[in-house]
Amino acid sequence: RVWRAEAPVPTVLISAAIHGDELNGTGIIRALAASPPFALARGTLVLAPVLNILGFERHSRYLPDRRDLNRSFPGRAAGSLASRYAAAIFEALVPVCDFAIDLHSAAVRRTNFPNVRADLSKAPTRRLAMAFGCELVLHGKGPQGSLRRTATEAGCPSIILEAGEVWKIEPAVVEIGLRGVRNVLIELDMVEGQPVRPPYQATVLRSTWVRAEQGGILQFHVAPGEPVSRRQALATVTDLLGRALHVLDAPRDGVVLGLSTMPAVKPGEPVCHLAHPQGGLKRIRAALAGADAHSLAERLRHDLATNVEVQAAGGG
Repeated sequence: RVWRAEAPVPTVLISAAIHGDELNGTGIIRALAASPPFALARGTLVLAPVLNILGFERHSRYLPDRRDLNRSFPGRAAGSLASRYAAAIFEALVPVCDFAIDLHSAAVRRTNFPNVRADLSKAPTRRLAMAFGCELVLHGKGPQGSLRRTATEAGCPSIILEAGEVWKIEPAVVEIGLRGVRNVLIELDMVEGQPVRPPYQATVLRSTWVRAEQGGILQFHVAPGEPVSRRQALATVTDLLGRALHVLDAPRDGVVLGLSTMPAVKPGEPVCHLAHPQGGLKRIRAALAGADAHSLAERLRHDLATNVEVQAAGGG
């Protein structure tokens, strides 16, 4: 769908389901199209709710040839299925758009606390990323062959939202997506009004995956979006009868960016993804302590925590 104001520039692409099992972005675009939460004062919105239709139909991240569409850009018209598919998308959308927001969820058996990812070394992408209004903004060009990296290199500054789980449309994630799109359009003078800001905002240059050392069943002690201190217990691996085998601790201060939603774990498997924000945790803890318990930020923390069992360390 294309939504144009009287003055048609700039043009912003909002895309989703480049991985066919990531439905939260599709839900965001569906809500945006069905009940627009703003009036478009100028510019053009290009809404692409499902880029990977072949994967979407099969509830799969990948194309039928098992290739990842989001590692195949800009593609080649005479290449493989994935390469041809990527080329068709790239040639149809990127040259006609001035900016892009690509909507994602975590990989299968994981959940992500909402975060924006962008190349913060480039002023246009940094501007979009900070305007979106997520608490955590991760720096990176993106993987080779990803849409955001190749589109940015082609002159269409692009960011991504990572939020929630696959195979779900989560209401709080849809709300954060709608709010973020509106914030970006306000920043670009396409929509009138004031942006909605998060309780805090921090840039992240580094993150760490904490991995299981033993196999067993996970009992988490932290939730998505929670600040954690060095050596704080993140999860306990137990045997099938609940006896503790191993406690996974935070290697350094951070914020819980993502968690495994698969309770059965084997040695070496990823359990908890920690973001290490610039400036430390003091400001973040203070902002969260003063947050409204019914705010979107707090509802997100609560809703995403329902995907895992969280219990205080040492609890029975």
